[in-house]
Amino acid sequence: MAKANSRALALRLLIDCLERGQPLDRLLAGNVALGQLETRDRGFVRQMVATTLRRLGQIDNALGACLDKPLKPRQADLRALLRLGAVQILFMAVPAHAAVSETVALADGKLSPFRGLANAVLRRLEREKERLLADQDAARLNLPSWLWSSWASAYGEAMTRHIMAVQMEDPPLDISVKEDPEAWANRLGATILPGGSLRLTGGSGEISALPGFAEGAWWVQDAAAALPARLLGDLSGQRVFDLCAAPGGKTAQLILAGAVVTALDQDAKRLAVLRENLGRLSLTATVVQADASAWTPVEQADAILLDAPCSATGTLRRHPDIAWLRRPSDIAKIVTLQQKLLVRAAKLLAPGGTLVYAVCSLQPEEGPQLVDSFLAERSDFARKSIQPEELPGLENLITAAGDLQSLPGHLQELGGLDGFYACRLVNQG
Repeated sequence: MAKANSRALALRLLIDCLERGQPLDRLLAGNVALGQLETRDRGFVRQMVATTLRRLGQIDNALGACLDKPLKPRQADLRALLRLGAVQILFMAVPAHAAVSETVALADGKLSPFRGLANAVLRRLEREKERLLADQDAARLNLPSWLWSSWASAYGEAMTRHIMAVQMEDPPLDISVKEDPEAWANRLGATILPGGSLRLTGGSGEISALPGFAEGAWWVQDAAAALPARLLGDLSGQRVFDLCAAPGGKTAQLILAGAVVTALDQDAKRLAVLRENLGRLSLTATVVQADASAWTPVEQADAILLDAPCSATGTLRRHPDIAWLRRPSDIAKIVTLQQKLLVRAAKLLAPGGTLVYAVCSLQPEEGPQLVDSFLAERSDFARKSIQPEELPGLENLITAAGDLQSLPGHLQELGGLDGFYACRLVNQG
């Protein structure tokens, strides 16, 4: 299919995501039109959409400077069309003439009367892009005000800017290997990060075509996401519950650590992915479809990993739509669910057992504040502080309270990390 069709698909994805509030992952999963494109064109679509979402504030600011009057709220399709053209001109290596002409060509049907406007705005944008970009505060523009205020309050403005410097870039590919990371690093041309994850940069192409994928030697997992499972320590022969387990990266870690794992999730489609991943890796776990907040197993667990559903604000570079689809009111609803899950997980843990609570969120309400509230009501549970020797090379991720908090600004010289919070709790009952 031609690049023009690629742009048409990208336009539809942007409209469905930003104007209709549909998560990008859901739009991409099983997308028939995307699957019919050549590999190169699939990458082009993903790059256009993802870069638009990462740089949306800058794009809208630049377009606003090139429009004689603001677009009306009902002009959603025209807004998406201009954004699509703008991202190619401002942030992608697309020749300006192609970016303008091919984007304007998409203005058919009800957009036909606006071809002249689109052409004029995009050509002006191309002429003035250097000045417009130079005048922008990219970090501030590309983050909604409520998130900026939250992060600046929790981490300071300087760290918030470091976070955004990472969030605005394409993410690297991090993988966890079953064994022999040095050999796989050499074979894949990867860097071994502190913590043991392998990182590939510079574009890896189709993941399934990389050496070792088909034979199940490794799986994709952000370096920060690989840390919480390691906080459970020696799991040899222990009965471990992995709650909210899909898509299974942490489940694989627990199995390889010697645990007897029950992996639980209530989403049937995500559990299918977990089963597929475990099958490819030749790993075995008991897989259960159930709501973790109401599940009643026959026996309690020796250890539990609760990677709770969250706002996922620590993963904006991988899921850039989250910044624009989340609302401040969402956080309170999410926290209520997390509290319910943590209380239930505590009931499922045997006396003397260890529970790790984790979220890929940068919101304090979902992390340290939630744990502190839990501990204030539960004298039978106590925090077990993480020690520096447990995270060699990543000691700066340990908070004053002894928890784990990775920020995208951490390891910035190596490409950054996803934002993750984890706390280790012990049942003293």
